[in-house]
Amino acid sequence: MSFLLSCQSATVCRRAHGFTLIEVMVVVATMAVLATLAAPSFTPLMERWRVRQAAEELQSTLYYARSEAIKRGGSIAIADDSGQWSNGWKVFFDANNNGSQDACVPANNPNECDLQVTAAPSKASVSLAGGNGTITLDRWGMLSHSGGGDATSMDFLIVPEGKSANDTSATRLCAGQGGRIVQKKGSESCL
Repeated sequence: MSFLLSCQSATVCRRAHGFTLIEVMVVVATMAVLATLAAPSFTPLMERWRVRQAAEELQSTLYYARSEAIKRGGSIAIADDSGQWSNGWKVFFDANNNGSQDACVPANNPNECDLQVTAAPSKASVSLAGGNGTITLDRWGMLSHSGGGDATSMDFLIVPEGKSANDTSATRLCAGQGGRIVQKKGSESCL
């Protein structure tokens, strides 16, 4: 009874404790309109993030493979997965130096098991100029490419899915034989 005495009427007390259905629907409709207007402007931002993540993963892999080659005395290889860099890549010890990964037999020492595997980048395309193939590293960490093109320089192009090198989000990684990696706009050349 004391609660009712503090309220002037039952309707005023009810409104003081929450929102009406009409108020909630107006707020939801306003948020939907704002989200619809804002969503297209986030697409280029998301594309840049995806390309940047793929570029950083590839750069990290190149640095990791170089350190493993120096540590193990060479015979390290980075290979594209299933014939395309866009499907991911892996680092392995190439025990027989044939440029391809043989069966992984953990009991063998040395073995050709994966040292690092990188999954396919999300909604980004990665390609290596001169085709696909294996990048090998010698005991000094020097890179060479067996897939054709310039054997002393690797030119990786990373673009959002379905876009070209001229897209503002596209990135080019230029890896020199000595391991120096330079990141450029996708439309720029490594030379």
